[in-house]
Amino acid sequence: MIKFDNVKKTFRRTEVLKGLNLDIKKGDRIALVGSNGAGKTTMIRCLLGEYTCEGLVLVNGKNPREERTLVLKDIGFVPQLPPPLKMPVGQLIEFSASLCDADPGEMISVLERLGLNFDELKSRPFVKLSGGQKQKILISIALGREAKILILDEPAANLDPEARHIFFQLLAEKKDEAVMLISSHRLDEVAALVNRVIEMDQGIVVLDDRVEDEIDLNSVLKSEIKIKRVDDAFAKAIKAWNFESENGTDWQGQVAGPDRLRFLGVLSRYAAILQDIHMEEKTSD
Repeated sequence: MIKFDNVKKTFRRTEVLKGLNLDIKKGDRIALVGSNGAGKTTMIRCLLGEYTCEGLVLVNGKNPREERTLVLKDIGFVPQLPPPLKMPVGQLIEFSASLCDADPGEMISVLERLGLNFDELKSRPFVKLSGGQKQKILISIALGREAKILILDEPAANLDPEARHIFFQLLAEKKDEAVMLISSHRLDEVAALVNRVIEMDQGIVVLDDRVEDEIDLNSVLKSEIKIKRVDDAFAKAIKAWNFESENGTDWQGQVAGPDRLRFLGVLSRYAAILQDIHMEEKTSD
């Protein structure tokens, strides 16, 4: 579906992409990882037809620079930084749907599944919203349509744990229909979402590997955490994951299956006071 053949891109004599070669096929859910300056964003911008480049980029046999309108109709894109759009949310959704012949009602449905009230937001300028609200709206525009390719740049960075769980469910509904390219600085943030890992460094691919694909994106982990003593910092951190406790030492809650590594990373900060961790995987309702 997507092909990069010896792709090079230079900015002011600095070569950012250095002969990138990559083939992406239907069914691939890719974690695109690498440090800042590795070339991830430049690669995505070339794929979207925003940059000219040397070499060949093809999306379903089409050049995204020369046939950009046709290519973008098949792509759902969530940027890392929301654009400073002044138009009201309702107008933004109507406009976005018109560009790809989509039903704006489907985008609104996704928006409300993510916990937003469209009627309250439709007249508000997009640029005036919080970071989390902007992220949810951009996800709604990308996933509320029949996109064959999803390009997600740090898509869950501003989402609370409950919204992340819903986001994972939305991706699960698309996983058999669309190629997914999920860019992140950290593999543990997206490891459970993908079946292929591509790492970039200094403009080239340094790792391209298949990974196990066994985690149910719909799964949840019923979790019980016990700590040795009451700790205010721990309580603040665990409450952000909607955990509850009656005594301050025994905590109960649920964690989305794909978020397990991220959650365990949070717990690792408090290893000195952890006494017991029990996580039982169940299928969400």
